Amino acid sequence: MTKLKPLALAAVVALAAGEVGAADYRKNPFTLTYDGAITENVAGKVNIHPVKYMLNGLEIAANVYTPPGYDPGQSYPAIVVAHPNGGVKEQTAGLYAQRLAEQGYLTIAADAAYQGASGGEPRNVDKPANRIEDISGMADYITHYAGVDASRLGLLGICGGGGYSLAAAKTGKRFQAIATLSMFNSGRVRRNGFEDSQLSSIQERLQQASDARAQEASGKIIYANDTPLTDEQIAKLPFEMYRQGAEYYQRTNAHPGSSARYTLSSLLDLMRFDATDQIELINKPLLMIAGSKADSLYMTEDAFAKATGTSDKELFKIDGATHIETYWVPEYVNAAMSKLTPFYRRTLEDTRG
Repeated sequence: MTKLKPLALAAVVALAAGEVGAADYRKNPFTLTYDGAITENVAGKVNIHPVKYMLNGLEIAANVYTPPGYDPGQSYPAIVVAHPNGGVKEQTAGLYAQRLAEQGYLTIAADAAYQGASGGEPRNVDKPANRIEDISGMADYITHYAGVDASRLGLLGICGGGGYSLAAAKTGKRFQAIATLSMFNSGRVRRNGFEDSQLSSIQERLQQASDARAQEASGKIIYANDTPLTDEQIAKLPFEMYRQGAEYYQRTNAHPGSSARYTLSSLLDLMRFDATDQIELINKPLLMIAGSKADSLYMTEDAFAKATGTSDKELFKIDGATHIETYWVPEYVNAAMSKLTPFYRRTLEDTRG
């Protein structure tokens, strides 16, 4: 157990007791859930700009963060930030987007289509093709934002957003630098189970997803993970990532747009997807960050080893951190930023002379 875990427990207890902390979305005008979040736009500092745009007929809700002293007449590098599975832009994606904006980048974090405040029915469809398209859509929008130098575009994917960022970067050559944090290979886990623990039930689960798809045709939507967990149920979850994730999403950093549920039929797409397929197509600088104590670390290590298309790559392990702790624990966020900042500075610097 790391020395900061008691902080997470204290936050859970505080929220359960009805106390309001800095991470309470109800007390933030932008419903941001992270400590140190922007509460008002102040001239000369990082500002947040809620925006909406259309992507394939759906309205996407996003937050754009502009750096201190932002001048639309100047030229800035930009970074797309993709949120975790079940997450929304107001949680860890927003935290990293804000921290990167502090370093001089113009950043964007958007809710995935069918999720959060973005459009799409039925709700909580979770298909890889959609998530990859979401990343491309953020790139489309931010590269036309006033002051952005489209030739200096970076990408950061967190958890499931990390796996989808790898997939987007295989063919999306606009991204000049790709980073992942606590990368989660959604297809592998949905297919094989966490730590490949459900190999024996693949065909059974595919049959369930197929049946769910058939029922959708008659208007009945079936969801997985549709019921919030009690504290007792959370404590009994078999993996630390899932236990801490439930605390993060349901307790300490809860947001009404965030949900662990997804349409069961989504498994038909998820289970034939793998973030590492054709990963050798990534030929740009790659930085992969994960906690040294994360039970999801094997996914980052596997992807890193297979990313043979670039020689400019680094795997950085945050000493003592678990998967979820990289989302919000200050010590570990600072550690991640200590690698992200020089990485993007080197790869997205202005070389126009």
